[in-house]
Amino acid sequence: QVHLVESGGGLVQPGGSLRLSCAASGSIFSINVMGWYRQGPGKERELVASITKGGLTNYADSVKGRFTISTDNAKNTVYLQMNSLKAEDTAVYYCNTRQGLSVSWGRGTQVTVSS
Repeated sequence: QVHLVESGGGLVQPGGSLRLSCAASGSIFSINVMGWYRQGPGKERELVASITKGGLTNYADSVKGRFTISTDNAKNTVYLQMNSLKAEDTAVYYCNTRQGLSVSWGRGTQVTVSS
């Protein structure tokens, strides 16, 4: 089992930046993919970005060129650097890992983009 704890959310003005962190613990050796999802007000949860154990990345079209996902294997942490934030990026951001047929979720961190 993998336990995930997100941090780094908050309130930021349009055009600003935030970096989210997600620390993984537990059966981390079994993780194949780490990623970030988000759920905005009245919307379904959607994939924002993911990164495989081999370093392959995938981004939602809406965040390409603005967000960057990365990992620090020594710290068992995945990051989401978010630049040029827009009001429509406002959401609860969830960390996610996949290990075999199992999926783990963090509790989420709120990101609000507003002036």
